[in-house]
Amino acid sequence: MSRTTIIDTEYATLWYYPDLKLVHHVFHKFIHGQEFRNVLEKGLEVFKEHGANKWLSDDRKNSALPKEDSEWGIQDWNPRVMEAGWKYWAIVMPDKFVGQLNMQQFIDMYSELGLTIKIFDDAEEALTWLKSV
Repeated sequence: MSRTTIIDTEYATLWYYPDLKLVHHVFHKFIHGQEFRNVLEKGLEVFKEHGANKWLSDDRKNSALPKEDSEWGIQDWNPRVMEAGWKYWAIVMPDKFVGQLNMQQFIDMYSELGLTIKIFDDAEEALTWLKSV
């Protein structure tokens, strides 16, 4: 299975798996502001350019997002990524409880919009599930 590195910084790595139409990010530490938005924007570009519809979020090292980033995600990024064809989301939840609570809000919202979401303890298990859908 091939993958292309889109971003690789101290904050995050973003890959694209062309055979699976899958975007995969790993946050290496707490990320917010422009660094956070850059990862999501690049992933959205891949969705649009390649017809991707799956996203694997490995957020173990992240925490709760600042209000500004949450609002941007919901009001700006969310409508664009849904329009681009997002269907499946596999999540490795943040280690920190406050990050888990924050992520649960997004899970609830996206579930209501029809996104199929599963939570995992391990990124390899998440990838296996995404291969199957």
